[in-house]
Amino acid sequence: MTAPVPADVISRLKAVLGPGGWSEDAERIAPKLVEWRDRWVGQTPFLALPKTTADVAAVVGICFEAGQAITIQGGNTGLVGGQIPLGEVLLSTERMKGIREVDAFDDALTAEAGVTLAEVHAAAAGVRRRFPLGLASEGSATVGGVVSTNAGGTQVLRYGMTRSLVLGLEAVLPNGEVWNGLKRLRKDNTGYDLKQLLIGAEGTLGVVTAAALKLYPVMASRAVAMIGVGSPEDAIRLLARAKDATGGAVEAFELMGRLGLDFALRNIAGTRDPLAEPQPWYVLAEFSSGEPGSAEAAMERFLAEGLEAGLVRDAVVAQTDAQAKALWAIRENQSPAQKPEGATWKHDIAVPVSQVAAFLAEATAAMQAFAPGARIAAFGHVGDGNIHYDVLRPDDGSDAEHAARRDQGSRIVHDIVAKMGGSISAEHGLGVMKTAEGARYKSEVELSAQRAIRRALDPKRILNPRVLF
Repeated sequence: MTAPVPADVISRLKAVLGPGGWSEDAERIAPKLVEWRDRWVGQTPFLALPKTTADVAAVVGICFEAGQAITIQGGNTGLVGGQIPLGEVLLSTERMKGIREVDAFDDALTAEAGVTLAEVHAAAAGVRRRFPLGLASEGSATVGGVVSTNAGGTQVLRYGMTRSLVLGLEAVLPNGEVWNGLKRLRKDNTGYDLKQLLIGAEGTLGVVTAAALKLYPVMASRAVAMIGVGSPEDAIRLLARAKDATGGAVEAFELMGRLGLDFALRNIAGTRDPLAEPQPWYVLAEFSSGEPGSAEAAMERFLAEGLEAGLVRDAVVAQTDAQAKALWAIRENQSPAQKPEGATWKHDIAVPVSQVAAFLAEATAAMQAFAPGARIAAFGHVGDGNIHYDVLRPDDGSDAEHAARRDQGSRIVHDIVAKMGGSISAEHGLGVMKTAEGARYKSEVELSAQRAIRRALDPKRILNPRVLF
């Protein structure tokens, strides 16, 4: 727990934020102190609610001068605890809701940090464009949060992570100065690219207050299918065929094990088994094209060839938008479906696509030996090698006993990932959950460079002080 926030700092913050710009009400603050999975519960004496970039600059400036730590929070959808304060000032971007500009000619949209991903999608659709970052939490995840964590999502295979979708940023640096880098350029080689330092920095190098985002054309055709496969190896082979069948127009290629589907059927109302017979593994594939009918034709051709090759055991293709949403809901509810099942060790890992099947086999064997009876729910973005590998307590096991072994079990999983040249944090960031362990898998050269950057920009370490190195 950090030292108490001095009364004079709180008084100065109240003065610059004005009425409506802050809260000390325990009920108002309470929802912001609990992480979605209830793993982290924090506290703060003061919630800052800036509405403008100038407000943020004033808050950060006062805290920098006083050496007062700040935790920054967007939609509170993070899964590694980085957004939960432990006594420091909590700065929420929830009131920064402006969409400053949408330009279909530049294919760019400028939104403030508190705008949700769903609101970005709606604004882009208003000019017949799309922002191709899809998350299950898009109704609450915010622009500032997805930028600061370099969020991934389901369309990474085709469009890349958030880093690839940001043209420019506006941010308040740790000393309270405002950096206006809201350029909408695709090309700019004028020295260091500060925005790329801020993207994925988890709020440690500056408070992102607005972002200029890349937009893309709305596709004329779309095909979504749920495919039953016999193994992850077959899924990887199908991925290669999907790329060939579409000329690279694969929007998403998601892998799920049967256990995850069983959890959804049991715990998520309205879920239906998509295929006539249970399958060991499922692939949710989406193709899109700017040519009417092209995606549907490519899907039909792809599935026919997959059946002939023995890689596709069964499949269903959505015939309506409602059916497509129902198939996607199965994938998007994989995490919520686990909550009633008890304690879970969650892992957000990435390995080269060619190593996904080998990782699943080796990690599962290791977990079965370490925690007999544990239930493995693996799912994720197999198209880019990112697997959410979750180890749930046995059916009749103890939550407390399972939770107590989490760190030891996760170390086994992460060692396998590191051996395969992978990452222990593919898209959620390190937060407080993985910062210490993350250092274990980095070279001293890399750690020294990262620490030097942080010291240069935040010498008092006031922004998200427990996060990163």
